[in-house]
Amino acid sequence: MLQLYAIKLVIRMICILAFFYPSWLSLLYNLFSFLSEQLNRFAGFGIGLASLFTENVLAHPCIVLRRQCQVNYHARNYHLTPFTIVNIMYSINKTQGPRALWKGMGSTFIVQGVTLGTEGIISEFTPLPRELSHKWNLNQIGGHLLLKGLTHVIAMPFYSASLIETVQSEIIRDNPGILDCVKEGIGRVVGMGVPHSKRLLPLMVLTFPTALHGVLHYVISSIIQKLVLFVLKKENSHNLPTESSASVQSMLDAYFPELIASFAASLCADVVLYPLETVLHRLHIQGTRTIIDNTDLGYEVLPINTQYEGMRDCINTIKREEGMLGFYKGFGAVIVQYALHVAVLQLTKIIYSTLLQNVS
Repeated sequence: MLQLYAIKLVIRMICILAFFYPSWLSLLYNLFSFLSEQLNRFAGFGIGLASLFTENVLAHPCIVLRRQCQVNYHARNYHLTPFTIVNIMYSINKTQGPRALWKGMGSTFIVQGVTLGTEGIISEFTPLPRELSHKWNLNQIGGHLLLKGLTHVIAMPFYSASLIETVQSEIIRDNPGILDCVKEGIGRVVGMGVPHSKRLLPLMVLTFPTALHGVLHYVISSIIQKLVLFVLKKENSHNLPTESSASVQSMLDAYFPELIASFAASLCADVVLYPLETVLHRLHIQGTRTIIDNTDLGYEVLPINTQYEGMRDCINTIKREEGMLGFYKGFGAVIVQYALHVAVLQLTKIIYSTLLQNVS
């Protein structure tokens, strides 16, 4: 009875204010419109943040296992399916703790920061365009791709250091510092720091495969992203929402096509370039005296003692000793990574739709 009385009292107060002061209705309407708009923006930001969190944090154990499988030339189990990779994740977590699956995450963020910073500096002091205009030509495309290649080459020593941190077994490694990736990357350039074996490949040998992988990944992902975005926008233009769902649908159309296109682009690029990535990681890790986890058992450790002379020799050796499937070792981790990403996107979409419907 008390709650009913309070509701009636509030309604009467609103009616009185509306009768004597009509501007109050306009003020209330503007207030609710402002809150609704802010909720939409916050929800959109939340969806983007959830996608980034999944891609860079939640999926990091998949990246760790994927890289360990790629460089493990000893492995008999190639982990081509998600079932075996989940099993080995559980074994490593059980024997070494959850920290073993999130190792090297800080260094991956450092590499991303170095890449973005390098790209910005080069584009600022050179005529190489960071973005392509709508009226692009072949010279602009060439300069843009050259910028991407130079960026990956400059970030290459830090990428090598980050790769070592993600594949090095937690059993034998010390606690790395936050800036160890930077220190070891600079040491790799000047030839000082952590001792390496004579089998360590010079950075000049790693330049071409690193730049090739980076540029191809960018080209493939850009093409797929624009294609998927075009298809999604074309479909959304044909599907006219009803009045009740117009607000919800318009907000969904504003945020999700970009996320879906980015997801599809990253997935296609990773799948197509997976064999090249396997070769690249083996070349980077050679001679660094890295010891990895035994991905067949989930416990024990294995040394990396490869003797590849370069990219071509690595490709021929993998094909001869491990077969064509040797290029896809750890591919099950990619399936788990993107399945997890799909699940998070779908969950955030459901939450987002529910919030908007409640507001409208």
